[in-house]
Amino acid sequence: MTETKKTVLYVDDDQDFLDALRAILESNGYEMLEARSAEEGIAVFKARSPDLVLVDMMMEEVDSGANVVKEIRASGSSVPIYLVSSVGDDLALTADQQSLGFAGIFQKPVDRPALLRVLDAQARA
Repeated sequence: MTETKKTVLYVDDDQDFLDALRAILESNGYEMLEARSAEEGIAVFKARSPDLVLVDMMMEEVDSGANVVKEIRASGSSVPIYLVSSVGDDLALTADQQSLGFAGIFQKPVDRPALLRVLDAQARA
């Protein structure tokens, strides 16, 4: 029986972060879809229905990441969505992640072992 690769959508306007995360994900058996704006991220999400979404909070606009989450949740999807941000540690301490629609927050640069633990747990869920 062949297992299907889990698909992760990463929405970020910084190509260096997209490339770094692609290296981590693909070397660990995940397929990565990428989008460089909130609008593109929503379009890719609707077209491909990924298993998990990683989104940068501040892209072309300060709250672009939050808009991606709102659109995905408005579509009725309960896919896990994780915030990836340079303000992650402070935000994790002060924000109610669930009320924002996030399953969790990763600080940039993303800690590879922590990311893989979360993805592996989600893949088994």
